[in-house]
Amino acid sequence: MPKLSFKGLEMPESPIRKLAPFADKAKEEGKKIYFLNIGQPDIATPQVALDAVKNNDLDILSYSPSSGFDSYKKKLAKYYISNGIDVEPSDLIVTTGGSEALLFTMGSITDPGDEVIIPEPFYANYNGFAVASGVTVKPVESHFENNFALPPIDEFEAQITERTKAIIVCNPGNPTGYLYTKDEIQKLADLALKHDLFLVADEVYREFVYDGVEHHSIMSLPELKDHAIMVDSVSKRYSMCGARIGCMVSRNKELMTTALKFAQARLSPPTFAQIASEAALETKKDYFLEVNKEYTDRRDTLIEALEDIDGVKVAKPKGAFYCVAELPVEDTEDFAKWMLSEFDVNGETVMVAPASGFYSTPGTGLNQIRIAYVLEKQNLLKAVAILKMALQTYTNR
Repeated sequence: MPKLSFKGLEMPESPIRKLAPFADKAKEEGKKIYFLNIGQPDIATPQVALDAVKNNDLDILSYSPSSGFDSYKKKLAKYYISNGIDVEPSDLIVTTGGSEALLFTMGSITDPGDEVIIPEPFYANYNGFAVASGVTVKPVESHFENNFALPPIDEFEAQITERTKAIIVCNPGNPTGYLYTKDEIQKLADLALKHDLFLVADEVYREFVYDGVEHHSIMSLPELKDHAIMVDSVSKRYSMCGARIGCMVSRNKELMTTALKFAQARLSPPTFAQIASEAALETKKDYFLEVNKEYTDRRDTLIEALEDIDGVKVAKPKGAFYCVAELPVEDTEDFAKWMLSEFDVNGETVMVAPASGFYSTPGTGLNQIRIAYVLEKQNLLKAVAILKMALQTYTNR
């Protein structure tokens, strides 16, 4: 047969989804699975967003402009301004999820053979986006022992070469839940300016910060006008993962003109999903207060239960709804497969995401898992109880 592309063959599998066949088989066998592997919130989508689609009287489901509906971008810009991010509608391109915003960013700022620096562990699809663009990821390892705080800035600087185009961070972080401090953001900004690099921040979890701490956006730094690129999405903020609406944000006019050509090539973001997303901006602030309280309670419940298991350690997150745990096993991918295929407690088992897939450095994170605390507390406790018994059985085999 004709040869497949090298980049296609090199495209990494998702550590979040690649165990799906094991889960499908477990479900076929009648097992109930507690899904802790994927960031799909069980929080209700704001009714105002659902009603905007349900009650719409469109006669023709037509294209939107390639950069998104003007009405949505205007309201979105107001939302950002209310969060201390001074942007204009022209600084925004509406995308099909945050994923497309990252692809547009990669396409606009890198050429094949270029490099991007990312602190690891990081959202696994950054690897995929880099491979698809012919770009090399240069990882800088953050460490479990200090909750995955920003590594020393000289470790970033040591990775910079003539092919380096950008530093990419997720804030708050996926998979770690780490929230960068104002000082850490400033250090990254200073480095980007020193070496004339783009600083890309995936800020899709902006609303989910805990313990009274504050989120600091790279877009709040005026000196980064031509260097900062923000990636955002409605998926987590409004529990609208299926809407697939995100955006790319930058004040760099030449960059956004270039990114718009990628947007034109895919024609337009989905119409109904934009309608829902625009309506979601009317969501009352009480919604986020309640959601944050719920996630804080879930985090605390999960960590307390995990720390009660012998040999398990947990890095405490300050944002998002993920945590990374170290287990007393050598290979969490084998353990995760075993839980789905060979283990259950009264017909119930658990699905987790092996954390090695969130690292770019081979052989790293083999004893770690990422847990998404997107289930209600009662189910989280059930899942951890099953995990505890699974570890006991697995390590005593």
